[in-house]
Formats: sequence, structure tokens, C-alpha cells
Amino acid sequence: MNKPLAVEILAYAPTAYYHCTHCEVAWRTMGKSDLVQREQLASSLPPDLAQEYLAVSNWVREQVRRHCDRLIIKVIDAASVEGVFKALRYNARRYPAVIVDGKTRFIGVGALEAAAQEIDRRLQGETVAQAA
Repeated sequence: MNKPLAVEILAYAPTAYYHCTHCEVAWRTMGKSDLVQREQLASSLPPDLAQEYLAVSNWVREQVRRHCDRLIIKVIDAASVEGVFKALRYNARRYPAVIVDGKTRFIGVGALEAAAQEIDRRLQGETVAQAA
């Protein structure tokens, strides 16, 4: 079996800040709720970016449903240090940006379908090569 196809997605993502894992366990044991984090997630993106993120999220779910473990999908917040680095590396100036196998780039919500077709094409080629 070939290694899974790597797909990176640069997008503005909702953000919430938590304590370290150990502290979160302690806080929850003491009865602290995560209301603050839920409020942060709900208000961290303006409505247009939240809609865009929802489209990306639905697209990712569909790709995982169709291709399961043949894909490794990594969603990177465009506002993070890693997101800025990846945007510079792949010359992505608009989001979402889908990078397939570190080589092929698709920019914008409208390009999600083209990215899905490229993934299908690459994985179909892999299946044909394995059958031969």
C-alpha cells in the first residue's frame, strides 16, 4: 500500500484558548465549565469567514468519507505562525488554500471542487497502479 496522500488546507479557523491539558483536567474536575472557550469559538470569526470555514469543514468531511485512510488532511489556521509560513511557501494570498501533495494548489472556496477532482485523480491513479 502506498503512503496516504497529504492535503494541507490553509483557512481562517475559529480559535479558543485553553490551559495545558493537565490544568484543563484539574479545572474540569473542580467544576469549571468551558463556557468562555465556547463563547470564543462562537465569536472568533466574522459571519463571512465562519461560512467559509463551514464550507471547508463540510468539504473535509466529504473527502474523509470518500477516501478514509488514503488521505492525511491537515487544516492550518491562516492566522497562525505556521499558516503565514505555509502561505508564503505556497504563494497563497487568499483562503482557503488547498495544497495537494505539497505540489498542486487550489485557492478559494470555489476551488474546493477542483481540489476534490485532483484528489480523486491522484488516488484513482494509485488504485490502477496497485491493480497492475
